[in-house]
Amino acid sequence: MARHAPSLNSLSSIRDDGSRRFLHPADVRGRFTRLRYVLFFAIILLYAILPWIPVNGAPAVFLDVSSRRFHLFGYTFVSQDFWLVFFLITGLAFTLFYVTSILGRVWCGYACPHTVFLEGLFRRVERLIDGDARKRQQLDQASWTPGKVVRRVVKHGIYLLLALLIAHIFISYFVSIPRLYGMISASPMANSGVFLWMVILTGILYFNFSWFREQLCIIICPYGRLQSALIDDDSIVIGYDEKRGEPRGKVTDPNAGDCIDCRRCVDVCPTGIDIRQGLQMECIGCAACVDACDEIMDRVKRPRGLVRYDSLNGLAGKARRILRPRTFLYTALFLLGAAIFTFSLRSVEPVTFSATRMGGGSYFLEEDAIRNQFNVRFINKENHPREVEVAVDASSQPIRWRLSPQTVLLEPGEERVVPFFLYVDREHYEGGFAFTLTAILGEDHYIEREMNFLGPDRFPETPLSP
Repeated sequence: MARHAPSLNSLSSIRDDGSRRFLHPADVRGRFTRLRYVLFFAIILLYAILPWIPVNGAPAVFLDVSSRRFHLFGYTFVSQDFWLVFFLITGLAFTLFYVTSILGRVWCGYACPHTVFLEGLFRRVERLIDGDARKRQQLDQASWTPGKVVRRVVKHGIYLLLALLIAHIFISYFVSIPRLYGMISASPMANSGVFLWMVILTGILYFNFSWFREQLCIIICPYGRLQSALIDDDSIVIGYDEKRGEPRGKVTDPNAGDCIDCRRCVDVCPTGIDIRQGLQMECIGCAACVDACDEIMDRVKRPRGLVRYDSLNGLAGKARRILRPRTFLYTALFLLGAAIFTFSLRSVEPVTFSATRMGGGSYFLEEDAIRNQFNVRFINKENHPREVEVAVDASSQPIRWRLSPQTVLLEPGEERVVPFFLYVDREHYEGGFAFTLTAILGEDHYIEREMNFLGPDRFPETPLSP
């Protein structure tokens, strides 16, 4: 069976005629592979159990879109807190860029959900059913026999079940485990919208992990294309020590370098590249080639590290700088962003409190007073009852006000709108003024809203509303 030679001019997964070449990376053992599988197990376990872990009366992560309430590790947010999403998304993106500038594409190789599920689940199933890389290649090229049909049906049946399970867990983040169980028990048409999303998500996952695979990283994901802008010659990447390895030759050749051209690093690569051709966009930093090369070096009694984690400067024999202008700048920006996000998070109140002027007029004239009327809105974001007392401060203005009830008892998650009326006697009215509406949540814990009382510049002879 001819072995494909990777090239820098084309993708290893695409033949010269444009058709797909399916990659079957060989098995590999080593310290980085063991670390990856430990992380894969931990990430998959965390993904599966987060909807089950209660924190402050709600799942650890529960994005209740229908009620516009979002629970994240004990914090509860409502739609009015959506502005925090800006800090969350930009913070996660910057953290990823920051880590990349120092450690290269460690995210892709160790923690990206695509890598975790593909390498941690789907390829394990494939190896279990179809065998090692050579057997899988032979099976692909073999004619269709009853044995091949059985293997394909079993393998793709398990793929479909895994995709279905991953999709259901994902949906549980939005509808909660108890509701999801009720939906599963009921007719699909009883929850047609959620059922449709589950079918679509299952289909996407099955297509991706059974067929598309590494093409997602190479063709769709923009992260690899950003790599050249994020790293420099001192960033940690996976590379081949050309000075030590070249020229390639047999173990018995005294004039050859340490590389014996066994192509083991190519055989284990999940994207089909030859790391000896230099750093490439397709490299996801999984370190499979590092473990594979170390294994060969152990066999031929040569030092490990021919393929290793190092910087481009380190591979070239130069000193590698850990502290450099880029890291100082990124660290300062990271700490600044973390401080801003922490301050923003601490500013989120357990109760949303707002007041809006009622429709129908800015003010109303009564026989002896001017009236402004508002709707005061409360949302209890906590998972236990909350008592809120309302107070009004208009400084030296003689006012009367009415809010029924003055102390509002909110049930967990309850939203309530209460009418609020503010009066100023005609004889004391001197024009519009500002006042403060205060929601008292407890001792030394209150929320203030600055409001404006509106009225006429002069009074008509008879009391009329504007």
